[in-house]
Amino acid sequence: MDEEDSCKDATVTPLAAIAEAFEVLANWVDDCSSSDLRLRPFSDACSLVSVLFNCLGIAFKFAELEYVSKVHDLVEASKTYDTLQNILDLDVKNGTVRTPGSHSRNLRRVRQGLDLIRALFEQFISISDCSLREAASTAYTQVCAPYHTWAVRTAVYAGMYALPTKEQLLFKLNETRVSAEKKMRRYIDASVPVIEYIDKLYISRNITLDW
Repeated sequence: MDEEDSCKDATVTPLAAIAEAFEVLANWVDDCSSSDLRLRPFSDACSLVSVLFNCLGIAFKFAELEYVSKVHDLVEASKTYDTLQNILDLDVKNGTVRTPGSHSRNLRRVRQGLDLIRALFEQFISISDCSLREAASTAYTQVCAPYHTWAVRTAVYAGMYALPTKEQLLFKLNETRVSAEKKMRRYIDASVPVIEYIDKLYISRNITLDW
C-alpha cells in the first residue's frame, strides 16, 4: 500500500463510516436470537448512505429523493417504536403494510436503496474496466427497474449519462480505488445479512416481496 492509500485509510471517510455502521448491524443480526434489530441504529446507519446518492448526482436524484425521505420517516418512527418488528406488526394489525407513507412501506423502499448500493458496489469492484454508468445501469436493472413504471425506467436510464466518472466519484468520497474497494467489500458483506433479515420479517408475516 502506498503513502496515499495509507492516508486515505486513516481518514474516517463516508465509505468507512457506512461500512462500520453496517458491520455493527450485521453483528446484531447474527445475534438476533437474543434481541430484534433496533430501529434507531438501523435508521442512523441508513442515513449515512444518503451521501452516496448525493455523490452520484442528478442521475440518481430519483433514488436520493425516495431514499432520504423514507429514512427520515424511520428516524422519526424510532422515537416511538423500538424495533423493525414493532413497525411491521403495527402495520400488519392496521392493514397498512403497503399503504403509501406507512413505516412498513418506507422500510421496504429503504431496503431497496441499500440493495441498490450493494449491487452498484459489486459491479464497481468486479469489472475493473467498466464505467460508472455501466455499473449503475446494471445495478438499477437488477434491483429497482422491476418495480418501476416504463416512464420512470426511461428517465433513469437517460439520466445515467450524467453520472460522474469513477475517478470523480472517488474524489468526492475522498478515496483511492484501492481504499474504496476495501470499504465497498466491507459494506457488501455486512449489508447482505441485514437485507436478508428485513426480507424475512416480511416473509414470516406472509407478505410477498413483489412490490
